[in-house]
Amino acid sequence: MSGTEEARDALEARLKAYEGRPAATAEAGRDPVNAPMIRHWCEAIGDTNPAYSGPDAIAPPTMLQAWTMGGLGGHAGRAPAYEELLALLDEAGCTAVVATDCEQEYVRPLRPGDEITFDTVIESVSDRKTTKLGTGHFVTTRTVVRVAGEAAGVHRFRILKYAPARRETGPSGQQERRPRPVINRDNAGFWEGVRRHRLLIQRCTACGTLRFPWLPGCASCGAQEWDTVQACGDGTVYSYVVMHHPPFPAFSPPFAVGLIELAEGVRIVSDVVGVPYGKVRIGMSVRLEFRRYDEELVLPVFQGTAA
Repeated sequence: MSGTEEARDALEARLKAYEGRPAATAEAGRDPVNAPMIRHWCEAIGDTNPAYSGPDAIAPPTMLQAWTMGGLGGHAGRAPAYEELLALLDEAGCTAVVATDCEQEYVRPLRPGDEITFDTVIESVSDRKTTKLGTGHFVTTRTVVRVAGEAAGVHRFRILKYAPARRETGPSGQQERRPRPVINRDNAGFWEGVRRHRLLIQRCTACGTLRFPWLPGCASCGAQEWDTVQACGDGTVYSYVVMHHPPFPAFSPPFAVGLIELAEGVRIVSDVVGVPYGKVRIGMSVRLEFRRYDEELVLPVFQGTAA
């Protein structure tokens, strides 16, 4: 066995030793389940289900993780095991991280006024895996959320801590191509419209509700028949983030990614261009344009105007 293989085996043994160790024990949520957070959540995702408002309201089940979050201040009583594990992976060169997926189990509804506690355990650390992003390890945590000592739900969260793959530029030194969109039978019409420089929004022909992104059925009435409306191109920045890390060869961070509210009322995620990323603001007016990134790829982006 080579020295490299021995070092790799030793690292994996150290990582596996963290399986089953607690990351939080009987930790209290920073806030009780409350109506304002439920309202903000529902407004952000456009969920108008009446079950989430009124005197008998429940919290959307998918908010399960939200009640365990510590915010920028974190949780003072957290066990150090999880941070130690991440630091060990950093030392091994796995300095980049991406959330890959989560699984949730719902035992009982959460209601405004419920005070939650939770226990989190490091459930598993995978063997060394190689992905398109790079080589690293998947880390899965399992959190049990409780109210008055009884389980209300279970949240599994998985990340990939990895060493970014080295990518060479093309023979002419050109930047690597952007990833291709996933096109399927449900959204092929949208991408065909983009190719022709038209931003098409689905419209339910039964109830008239507009929807984006494209879906096979109407979330308002369940009908499957639809036609399209062409967006006029005007919009505002509803929310945004500035991407700094991790670096990716096809992009040049930092840059702003906005949740754009179109004049028609639906929202789309896209780049905000034409203004410095530090000048992007919520409420900023933007205008649709189409940019060609290579011989195949055309994407809708939004031109901002700095104040």
